[in-house]
Amino acid sequence: MLILALYVLMFVLAYISYKYVCRLVLKKGTNNYNERKTVTFGDESSVKPNRVASILSIVTLFFIWAAFTGSKLVPLHVPGPFTGETSFEYSAQNAQNETDQATVFVRVGHRGEALEKPDIKLKEDSGFAKNDALKVVAWRSALVRVQKNDEGGKEKTYRITKVNNQVITSSQPVEVSNGTVSITAKGSLSFVPYKGWQMEPIWLPAPENVFSRLIEISQNGYQNISLTENIGWSLLRVLAGFLLGSLVGIPLGYAMGLNSWFRGWFDPIVEFMRPIPPLALIPLIIIWFGIWETGKISLLFLAALWIMTIAARAGVSGVNISKVHAAYSLGASKFQVLIHVIMPNSLPDIFTGARVAMGVCWGTVVAAELVAAEKGAGKMIISASKFQQTDVVIMGIILIGIIGYAIDVLMRMAEKKLVPWKGKS
Repeated sequence: MLILALYVLMFVLAYISYKYVCRLVLKKGTNNYNERKTVTFGDESSVKPNRVASILSIVTLFFIWAAFTGSKLVPLHVPGPFTGETSFEYSAQNAQNETDQATVFVRVGHRGEALEKPDIKLKEDSGFAKNDALKVVAWRSALVRVQKNDEGGKEKTYRITKVNNQVITSSQPVEVSNGTVSITAKGSLSFVPYKGWQMEPIWLPAPENVFSRLIEISQNGYQNISLTENIGWSLLRVLAGFLLGSLVGIPLGYAMGLNSWFRGWFDPIVEFMRPIPPLALIPLIIIWFGIWETGKISLLFLAALWIMTIAARAGVSGVNISKVHAAYSLGASKFQVLIHVIMPNSLPDIFTGARVAMGVCWGTVVAAELVAAEKGAGKMIISASKFQQTDVVIMGIILIGIIGYAIDVLMRMAEKKLVPWKGKS
């Protein structure tokens, strides 16, 4: 919730700042095409991506990521875990019903540091409770068995009654300076240092750690497989499955859009398979085709098939009937109407379906590689997760997102080049 609130706040501040700069500092009045329009709200053609907003969006996400991981790349951070030295007192009662107090000195440091217990300061009195020392790794907890250190602590009637003069039980921990103390069922004290708001590296590493791992894997590979080879295998599988799905799906969609028998025959099958997630088919695909390339490509084929079929069918249904009538009135044959009227007018819908299908195939191939693969981006991610190499997992996820976005951009560029008549009557 804190991250979401911070993101919304930065969005609002960025929007207000941008409007202020445009109006007062730059005095925006470029007299462009949109500003000459009398109506812009509701006009889709006047809504173009604001590149400044895109850059600020990426910067905001990066800043939040860095701030919540203690990155050295940004100057501001949310409060991190407590590190350093602290202490707390406890009260114990021995078998003779005598009460005494002692202090536990605590030193907290990060994982990987040469962490040693702090020096124990001697008590002024010589009671049965003795001061003790404890070392704890940040974001973790540690037990201090004071009963082993105290005189008579191993007797059954010995027990700890208070921490910092507050009653402590197994169900009632005590807040102390820089942490929390609880007591176990066996009477040991457990100290949990203040964790702060930053993410532990095992859950979310800092951006520079992910980048350094990217450089390392780019040069040396991961588990004897280069990064290029892993990404290349995933792309090859996606392209093969998408092309096969398009080769079958587009003609099938045309047939369903032009012939009632084809529509009636295949419509139940298409509408039944369309809402089934491709990932739900993985067990069946493994049973039928095994875990090798045939199974993965077959799964991607099914992921793209139904999307491309529906896109082609929608493209045919969306053709302006007046254009068909005009072609027939000029003496065109059915084949000529298909080639010169239906296909060009259905291409925008087919390209939209292709963009969706490629996105689904890219997400599906990664999931399929998580199940069974020797090479691929998904295989790299699942292997890293087994060894809790979160920086490799995050790196793989970012690469998958970048490649998926790049594929969509390339398809949009191809659509703009090949279908320049989209949106025009």
